[in-house]
Amino acid sequence: MSTPVVLVAGLHATARTAAVEALLHDHPGAVAIHHDLREVTRGRIERVVRDRSGVLDLAEVRLAHGCVTCAVREDLLPELVRRAPAASLLVVDLWDTVEPRSVAEAIDCEEARGTLRLTSVLTALHAAHMPIDITRGDRLAETGQAAAAGDERHLAEVLARQIEYATGLVLHGGDAEDDELSRAVLDHLAPVTPVFGADALPEVRGGAVCTAELAERVDPATARLPVDARTEEITTVVWHRLRPLHPARLFDAVDELATTSVRSRGRFWLATRHERVLAWDAVAGVVSVEDAGPWLAALPQAAWDLVSAARRTAAALEWNEITGDRVQHLVFTGPGLDPGRITALLDSCLLTQEETLAGSDAWAGYDDPFAGVLDLEEIA
Repeated sequence: MSTPVVLVAGLHATARTAAVEALLHDHPGAVAIHHDLREVTRGRIERVVRDRSGVLDLAEVRLAHGCVTCAVREDLLPELVRRAPAASLLVVDLWDTVEPRSVAEAIDCEEARGTLRLTSVLTALHAAHMPIDITRGDRLAETGQAAAAGDERHLAEVLARQIEYATGLVLHGGDAEDDELSRAVLDHLAPVTPVFGADALPEVRGGAVCTAELAERVDPATARLPVDARTEEITTVVWHRLRPLHPARLFDAVDELATTSVRSRGRFWLATRHERVLAWDAVAGVVSVEDAGPWLAALPQAAWDLVSAARRTAAALEWNEITGDRVQHLVFTGPGLDPGRITALLDSCLLTQEETLAGSDAWAGYDDPFAGVLDLEEIA
């Protein structure tokens, strides 16, 4: 019988450690495995294995080709398999800035499926720090939390991914007001994900989670995006339109859109890239725009069987007889947002009726300031 495995991610080490310790305490025979990356810039990773009684084993792990993610995954999976027969539960205690998706997908592999059963991906959050950290534009290198030399990620970017990928969120620390604010923020950022206290963790020894489904929840073409919502502290605004965006006008609006909200994401249709889904991802003023593959409307019908059911469902929900699944679907979250201002700004970036009627051949000739980023991605 397979041994259950739970991942515990979290930028806030004290909250993550509290969640791991609670799991070890609640499940006799549970074992936790942690890769300490404090010395990673010197090429040193330490693996720590412990149970409720204390440390069972310490070992140094070498970097594989200088890749931290590869080293952790290649060392973690064999260690989990080795420990599985004697453990009632395996807890993977991820380093602060490790994002759980790549680790979850490494564990949910064919070679380990009969031995390991990934049951939960929890992200532990410090209630006093999370609402502040999600607004911070610092790079991890500036906060001393880089996972490797040359780590260019931003702190808020990592925190957002840890929150949005998880099957459960665990709050620790802070006072009653911190807890209330954190729950309000999470209701907007991850409205369908359950939130627990560190003293009342979810059941983690049940059936296996499907990492393909977890990926579909966050991948741009299939993401389950938040809906319009307004609470006392925070507003979420959904912008949904069926006309393409003018690349130059949108480019000019990027800075204001990114800095007005704390978190924004979704998929959009750029006139100069009529066939391609584009992904918008912004947090704490840092924006990423990426190619997320073709619109289904751009593919021959026979090719639809080659995409996932979730992709076909997402397209069906957005389908229009004229535009197909091409759509503007962006979501903005932040304190004190002005929905009218955001909507008006985005609407001003759409093609006019005259430009729309000119058709995609005319659109292809527009100047595209996004080309420098998107074309470079295609070459890479």
